[in-house]
Amino acid sequence: MKTLFFILIVLIVNSCSTMNEKKITKASKENDKDKIALNFKLGPTTIIYKTRKDYKQLVPVTLSADKSKIVSYPHPKDIFYNGELAYPTELNNEYLLDNRGINSNVAFLNISYAEYSELDKVPSIDELFEMILDNDPLTEIYNCGNRYTFKNEISDLNRLIENNRLKECKCLVIDNPSNK
Repeated sequence: MKTLFFILIVLIVNSCSTMNEKKITKASKENDKDKIALNFKLGPTTIIYKTRKDYKQLVPVTLSADKSKIVSYPHPKDIFYNGELAYPTELNNEYLLDNRGINSNVAFLNISYAEYSELDKVPSIDELFEMILDNDPLTEIYNCGNRYTFKNEISDLNRLIENNRLKECKCLVIDNPSNK
C-alpha cells in the first residue's frame, strides 16, 4: 500500500512538472516568434529612416560630410530596384525602408524618380547641386544589419518599430525636428 501511494505521489509530481515545462516551452516558442536577430555581417544593409518632409518620390544623392559637394549620385538607369523605380518602402510610424542606398549624408533633389529615369544623361555635378531641395532631410536613420537575414523583411522591421526595438539597430542620426 505504501509503495502504491509512493508511486502515485511520484506520478502526480512528475505530471505537474511536465505540464509546467510544456507551458514554459510554449511560452518560449511564442516569444521566439517575436525575436528578430539582427545580423551585421557583410552584405546589403537595411537602412530605415524618417524625414522632416515627404521626399519619397524624390531622388536622393550623397553629400560630403560638410555638405559642400555631391560625392555620389545615380545614373538615370540606376534608380531601379527589382525592376521598379527605387522608391522607399513605407513602414509603420512613418518610417521608410531605403531601396536606393542612402546614408546619413543624404540630400534630396527637386526631381522625382520618374522624371529622373527619363533623362538621357546625368546632369553635371553643378546642375545636380543646384537641384538640391533639402540637404538636411533626416530626423532619424538606422542601420538594421544585413538585408538578407530577415525572414520577412517588411513585417520583421514593422515589429521592430512597433515593439520599440530600433535601439537594437545602429543609430546613425537622431534629431528632434522641433530643433529646426
